[in-house]
Amino acid sequence: MSTVNMVEAPAGVEGSGFFATSFDKVIGMARANSLWPLPFATSCCGIEFMATMASHYDFARFGSERPSFSPRQADLLMVMGTIAKKMGPIVKQVYQQMAEPRWVMAVGACACSGGIFDTYSVLQGIDRIVPVDVYVPGCPPRPEQIIEGLMKVQELARNEALRRRNSDEYKNLLESYNIR
Repeated sequence: MSTVNMVEAPAGVEGSGFFATSFDKVIGMARANSLWPLPFATSCCGIEFMATMASHYDFARFGSERPSFSPRQADLLMVMGTIAKKMGPIVKQVYQQMAEPRWVMAVGACACSGGIFDTYSVLQGIDRIVPVDVYVPGCPPRPEQIIEGLMKVQELARNEALRRRNSDEYKNLLESYNIR
């Protein structure tokens, strides 16, 4: 017999017929459980992502059952695999077209650090062109690792203050990547 684990409600005041909590916690819970990933897969890590989306691992149970192939409808950019330097501007453009709040997950050794391809044509990590929130190492990483990475992004989304993206610190971070 399987048991169902219920997500705990955010801290708040509860009474007969009402529940009150802070707006930040409700928005964070909604964001964390409805991430729409945009998979930018170029090589073997993309195959592992396909396995993660399949029924055995079931990415959908985390609220990410709708992969978006339009940056304007996605909030999680998942860069997977080798990124050639010629693709760098495209990845950056895709990132800029995403609406705020947006998160980035680098999946696999190649996306994280260039992997075994220490050549003139391969970007040595996507964090050189866009800010990365979660790194998932491996060559290629197992589906369990990709799920763990998604859970880390969910935690970031759940606990992020609503106004953090308006802060000078965040604006300076984007400015350091030459993103306006």
